[in-house]
Amino acid sequence: MNTGLILILLPSLIIFSYIFDIIAKKTKFPSVILLMMTGILARAIAEGYGFKNTYFLDSLIPVIGTIGLILIVMEGALELEIKKEKIGIIISGFLSALVILILNIFLLKSFFTLILQISADVAILYAIPLSIISSAVAIPSAVSFSNNNREFIVYESTFSDILGIVIFNYCIQQTVSGKSIIDTTPIIHLGTQVLGIIFLSLLITYILAKLIQKIDHHVKFFLIIAILILVYTIGKLFHFPSLLTIFIFGIFLGNGGELLPNFMKKSIDFEKTKNSLRDFHLLTSESTFLVRTFFFLFFGFSITIKSFVSMEPYIYSLVILFIMFVARYSYFSVSKFSFKLTPLVYMSPRGLISILLFLQLGTLNESNLKTDIIDERVLLLVILFSMILMLLGTMKKKTNDDITLEINPLNKEIDSD
Repeated sequence: MNTGLILILLPSLIIFSYIFDIIAKKTKFPSVILLMMTGILARAIAEGYGFKNTYFLDSLIPVIGTIGLILIVMEGALELEIKKEKIGIIISGFLSALVILILNIFLLKSFFTLILQISADVAILYAIPLSIISSAVAIPSAVSFSNNNREFIVYESTFSDILGIVIFNYCIQQTVSGKSIIDTTPIIHLGTQVLGIIFLSLLITYILAKLIQKIDHHVKFFLIIAILILVYTIGKLFHFPSLLTIFIFGIFLGNGGELLPNFMKKSIDFEKTKNSLRDFHLLTSESTFLVRTFFFLFFGFSITIKSFVSMEPYIYSLVILFIMFVARYSYFSVSKFSFKLTPLVYMSPRGLISILLFLQLGTLNESNLKTDIIDERVLLLVILFSMILMLLGTMKKKTNDDITLEINPLNKEIDSD
């Protein structure tokens, strides 16, 4: 492929992605689906012209996806406001993310072991990626919701990302080492790691905030992002929940230092760095858009249409979707004492993190921890169907009986659109 053709293709794909985003805002149809479909179509066209060398995607997709994951978590954390009046909705979002995640894992694990005859450890490992809500998809899709419910989606989906990854990495470590997943010692060790991560995040926030304040060079934000990627990667090498570091750093930074200890606040002028932080947030958003574009395009390009001839992936993915829906509906019905189908019940899309964790399972050396029954085809169909289900929820939002149910049990104010 010559340079000229590449220089035509790359900007064209970015323009298409921008157009898809505009279409998504107008129609509520997720742009991620359009990106993946474009990738699948591009693969079919490329194969028609005899291009079949896609091995480069095996290493490229995880790299782009990991950078995208860091940026998405950073962007989400920067937007989270931690204030006294929001404590209720934060707790509500956290509990929803945790309970629905655990419920999904349990139900999917039961389906995989009892019906598909997959071993228990493998079933749990494959259930976790399929149980995580994609904040990268859910947050933009909730833009038309009432303020309370939009904030709830932001908190819930962000917490789902973080909790899902922490639980997944913990389960991987336990199963690879041949230990039981339910064990007090490693759980206490994980808790100690989380406390250490909070302290480390405080230190990183202080250092990087000082850097933003002191650096006079016109290029400084990519340096910050590079340092964060380095911190994440080093943490992964030592099996730390390093994404939690990025998340906590983003929260500390996004809240203008209000959460920092007093001795740190005194040495950082957050008023002076406010414009810089705004620019950093903008750069993070722009970079996320770019990385997300190529991740989903390349993921779509890695898939062949011929592999979807069999009916099994469709059956498995629909059963998984049904389980997801039942878990979410059950939680909201019990917690709100209402059996009404509100749009919040539909807001459970799968996306980038599910793909990344699935790819990580493929790199395991232990063949006994893998299965061919739940494969990339099932994953893609679950992502597709969950987004269509979410689309139905946003369409349901158009009716007057909106999502004005009180998702914040500690806050008695209810938004009405």
